[in-house]
Amino acid sequence: MAGHSKWATTKHKKAANDAKRGKEFAKLIKNIEVAARTGGGDPASNPTLDDMIKKAKKASVPNDNIERARKRGSGEEAGGSDWETIMYEGYGPNGVAMLVECLTDNRNRAATEVRTAFTKNNGNLAESGSVSYMFSRKGIVLIKKGELSEDDVLMAVLDAGAEEVNALDEQFEIVCDASDTTAVKEALADAGIEVDDTDTDFRSSVLNPLEVEDAKKIIKLIDVLEDSDDVQNVYTNMDLTDEVIAQLEA
Repeated sequence: MAGHSKWATTKHKKAANDAKRGKEFAKLIKNIEVAARTGGGDPASNPTLDDMIKKAKKASVPNDNIERARKRGSGEEAGGSDWETIMYEGYGPNGVAMLVECLTDNRNRAATEVRTAFTKNNGNLAESGSVSYMFSRKGIVLIKKGELSEDDVLMAVLDAGAEEVNALDEQFEIVCDASDTTAVKEALADAGIEVDDTDTDFRSSVLNPLEVEDAKKIIKLIDVLEDSDDVQNVYTNMDLTDEVIAQLEA
């Protein structure tokens, strides 16, 4: 499980430093618009919107862009798109189970781009339900390690519904049921521990361990999928050891 998380963290650092930054901005802006439409345009009474705005600011999205997206979503300003979330299921090379989460205003375009990516990279789309049963939606809360030990973190969050605490490079990752995310954040605040970031993730109960060459094939497919403007997130059940991650980064 931690292998998958570490790869996601590494990948995020890469994205912040290369040409994908523009795509990352677009995804964050889209999330703000959707959150404002769904729960209203006031971050004080819409925790999801508040989270999305914080994420965008952390990624250095300009404040003007953030504010315009919030206004479009809430209807204060014209021009918002009719976004819908669609989840595609499929298998990549070596039978790796994959969920592809799209946020799109054109269902046909999204389906075509996702299908083409799978077909050209030795994968295939699967029937609805044939992959998703392996995955559960989880809340992810990240905090800086600092002087904290794993036991300190566990003590603070265990009664709030935390399921596991993973040590990443400079952070601890707390995994919980998605519905317990707020409770975990509040428990950390009560313990005087500052939250660095929160997210939702899909984690699989069945992991597929990969060696370097097989991992490269999956990562290539993920990169192609993420090049689509409609794709927001890609989740897999690949499990990578620290050694494999080190070789991938090399």
